[in-house]
Amino acid sequence: MLTGNDVRERLLQRPFVPFRVVMSSGQFYDIVHPELVLIGKRHLFVGAASEDNPTEFDRSSLLSILHLAAIENLPIEKTSTSSNGQK
Repeated sequence: MLTGNDVRERLLQRPFVPFRVVMSSGQFYDIVHPELVLIGKRHLFVGAASEDNPTEFDRSSLLSILHLAAIENLPIEKTSTSSNGQK
C-alpha cells in the first residue's frame, strides 16, 4: 500500500525525477515539478503545470491517497502534463 510518505520521498529526491502517480481506477497524473504537489493525511493535491511556466499550475486534482496504486518514473522526454487524469 502506497502512502503520502512514498510520494514525499519522490518529491524530495535530488535531482528531482519526474514521475507518474497511477490510481486504482487506471487514471494517472504526471508530476513534473515538486512544488506542484501538496500532501495531506488523506489526499494529494496535484497541480498540472501550465505550458508557459512549469512551476505554476492551471488545473488541479484532489486525489485520495487510499487509491494510489503505483508510482512510476517518467521518461525525461515525456514530461507533458496534457494527459493528467486521462489514459
